[in-house]
Amino acid sequence: MKKRRLIIFTIAAVATAGIIASCKKLEKNVYNDVPTASFYQTPAQIAAGVAPAYNALTPLQTDGVFQANEASSDEMIVPTRGGDWFDGGKWQALWQHNFTADVGTFNDAWNNLNSGISKSNFILNILNNLATKPANIASINAEVKVLRDYYIFYLMDMFGNIPLVTDFNTDPSKVVTVDRKTVYAFLESDLVANVPLLAAKSASNYGHITQAGGYMLLAKLYLNAQVYTGMAQWKKAADAADMVIKSGLYSLQPNFLDNFAVANDGSVENIFVIPFDKINITGNQIEAYSLNYNSQFTFDLLGQPYNGFSIPRAFYLSFGDGDARKKMFLVGQQVSSAGAPLTDKGTGLKVFLSPYINELSNPADSFKFAGARSIKYAPEPGSFPSSSNDGVRFRLGDAYLMKAEADYYLGQTSDALTMVNAIRARAGVSAWTAADLTLPNLLAERGREMAWEGWRRNDLIRFEVSTGTKYWTGARTPGKIQDADTHTFLFPIPNPQIIANSGLKQNPGY
Repeated sequence: MKKRRLIIFTIAAVATAGIIASCKKLEKNVYNDVPTASFYQTPAQIAAGVAPAYNALTPLQTDGVFQANEASSDEMIVPTRGGDWFDGGKWQALWQHNFTADVGTFNDAWNNLNSGISKSNFILNILNNLATKPANIASINAEVKVLRDYYIFYLMDMFGNIPLVTDFNTDPSKVVTVDRKTVYAFLESDLVANVPLLAAKSASNYGHITQAGGYMLLAKLYLNAQVYTGMAQWKKAADAADMVIKSGLYSLQPNFLDNFAVANDGSVENIFVIPFDKINITGNQIEAYSLNYNSQFTFDLLGQPYNGFSIPRAFYLSFGDGDARKKMFLVGQQVSSAGAPLTDKGTGLKVFLSPYINELSNPADSFKFAGARSIKYAPEPGSFPSSSNDGVRFRLGDAYLMKAEADYYLGQTSDALTMVNAIRARAGVSAWTAADLTLPNLLAERGREMAWEGWRRNDLIRFEVSTGTKYWTGARTPGKIQDADTHTFLFPIPNPQIIANSGLKQNPGY
């Protein structure tokens, strides 16, 4: 499955190199060539034709979107270690919620998401202007539209009022920000119309957005409806998650970490993934960003990791010792692949990773080893910086927890416990009783199950909006005081975009 997907990606990259480029400022691009009327007729041509919209997913795994959503939450911290990882103060700004429109991470995320939207719109424009359309034009359109909705959803979730561009021929000079409720209504309508037209999971559509992936996106939209529109939609969220759960096409992978292994294309749980290959489809660099420099010798990597992304102490301690998911963290004395204890050559110190990060910045040599590191995506020997683990975007475990959360609000305690306890049984921890089914516990369980999968900011804001508890805006250790207000629920629209397009309106508070 993965090999076939890799071939299509590679062919498409060559075939479309002169056809399509990223739209960074919503400007129109100049194209030197377009598909002929005879294209988009065979399955291979169709796969190659839609591939550019999928290629735009690759930076979402590690770059701007991931960094903004995780480093601003309580489950990832990037401390400054001597002269390393200051980067103009952006990592501290993300952790402390001192967001400004000049933080480059936000501009990267904006560009990456709009690139996916632009490429999707371009493909839809080509498809629907073909003289001879493929017989399955309706399902192809639906696939590209739902993939475009995935990008639009993230853009709305992160930035609120955004440009809603759904036509490739839109005049860039007339693009303006659209209010969040309007974007929500568009997404709901578009997904309800197109998700039923998507294909079900099959061996031939690995890495594509399938019907289950579409329902996962719809469940995410409804789950956060109170944040986006002021009105909760718990029943609709539960129903959308149920469409995935009751399809019978997916089951919980017995070993949690197998979902993220190097050869994770065999997972029975993963619903929508970004295929990666350390040579041909690069971009999954999470472990390179997280691991200590010396981890090169633990995992026989081809280069030295960057010693950056770490897990805050409180989040690490939220996992019990018997929780199988705790194995995603690397702590303690590190050893070589042969089992010999590692000593850092530069400092002479033992390479002992402490789970405790008590400050945002420290020049001491020992601070290089502060913080647990992630090995959720198993490091791949003989790789660097990219690995071949496919990036997991949607999986059944998330559907279970979304259903449990919605059921809680609907008063369906028994159903909610069934969902949560399936997750906890797989993790090897005790089952909950009705007394354990509380919102704080549900949020904590989502953290343990979904760590570093890109949803923590989204979860914290949703739980704060629905309960008033300051899960997102509250103080955190180290060095984050309580936000002055809730304007940080949205990131600022990046200054380069405001400068390039006067029709964009900055979010309040920035």
